[in-house]
Amino acid sequence: MIDAVLQEKITARLTESAPAIPVGISNRHVHLSQPDVEALFGKGYALTPFKPLRQPGQFAAEECVTIVGPKGSLTHVRVLGPTRPTTQLEVSRADCFALGIQAPVRESGQLENAGSALLVGPKGHVELHSQVICAWRHIHMSPQDARQLNVSNGQKVRVCSHGERQLTFDEVVVRVREDFALEFHIDTEEANAAGLKNGAQVTLIR
Repeated sequence: MIDAVLQEKITARLTESAPAIPVGISNRHVHLSQPDVEALFGKGYALTPFKPLRQPGQFAAEECVTIVGPKGSLTHVRVLGPTRPTTQLEVSRADCFALGIQAPVRESGQLENAGSALLVGPKGHVELHSQVICAWRHIHMSPQDARQLNVSNGQKVRVCSHGERQLTFDEVVVRVREDFALEFHIDTEEANAAGLKNGAQVTLIR
């Protein structure tokens, strides 16, 4: 068995000269389709940008909704924009317990047999059927970043955090697109386990 000191040396060697990747921590949030925006906030309604996100063109909206499940509800859940073709709610495992729902760990857009819940807004409600997931940890990057890191779209890699609660994340999905900025996305539970905050840096293990 490899002892802790040797493991630390191995990890350090593997991450030598690897570009730093900033961390983005996702709390519970929802991406809405335009029809669902109007169902929740009123006919002809448009989302109001509140704060830009690191990913170009994406923003946290001023609008929030309430999630309702069989066991409970969660209020002030942030809407992220812009709108998407299909509404997708992203929650944590702890949120699932609080709501009494079952949501699988999935990549964004993979909604087959996903969880269900009710969204409530100021003007109405929307029933989500197979539209709730716990997001799979992933890295956004541009094609230039992918070439530098020697990875490809859809590849699963390992990522190492640093500090007192150093942790290696396995099975991290690489997502490559021209309009993506380099960022490692995890949820609040994974971030807390590794003692990470927004803007912290991690490295991809070669």
